[in-house]
Amino acid sequence: MSELKGSRESESGSGPGSASGCGSGAVAASDAAPRAASATVPGAVDVRALSALSQTHHGRAARPLGTREIAGHLVKVYAVEAPGRVVTEREEASALRVAGPHLELGRARGSLGLAVLIVHAGGDGDYVLVQTWIEASMSDLAVFLGPAGKPDEMRPGRVGLAPCVWEAAVIAHERDAYVRNVLDGTGPMAERLAAWGADVTEGHAR
Repeated sequence: MSELKGSRESESGSGPGSASGCGSGAVAASDAAPRAASATVPGAVDVRALSALSQTHHGRAARPLGTREIAGHLVKVYAVEAPGRVVTEREEASALRVAGPHLELGRARGSLGLAVLIVHAGGDGDYVLVQTWIEASMSDLAVFLGPAGKPDEMRPGRVGLAPCVWEAAVIAHERDAYVRNVLDGTGPMAERLAAWGADVTEGHAR
């Protein structure tokens, strides 16, 4: 079992907002600009917002919840938890229900039958990600979101929504686990899939 790189105890305070909405709420930007001369930074780069994010960045717990069979797919399940949040059995069960109808349509999207499900108890809401390995060495990603602690209100996210930094840490491990055990593995495919299911990551994602 590997650890997520850069693992440390989570820092105190609320986490930052993020492009994927996994933050802990709004963060006040510092009045002082970073030392880097703004003249050397392209205009679209929000230096103040990036500085505020870096000052409040923290670790989030990531832990495996086992491998399940859902809609004919082998699905490796993870929990990601913001400080003070825990993925409960109710939230896990709701995520499995959300993933089912999505995976049932997997063949139409070229699914190869392997997927990763991330249940993220975020700072400002709950998130479910379903990442499926598909044809031509590509992947398919679906993001669902809802109010914190209300898993029955989970709905599909907007087009273009992508993993936040903590979710991406788990997906980065899963990319390597897929290549290591399935694509570059040896022996019967059943043995490769068993090795893939056992190759998990756990720790504090940064």
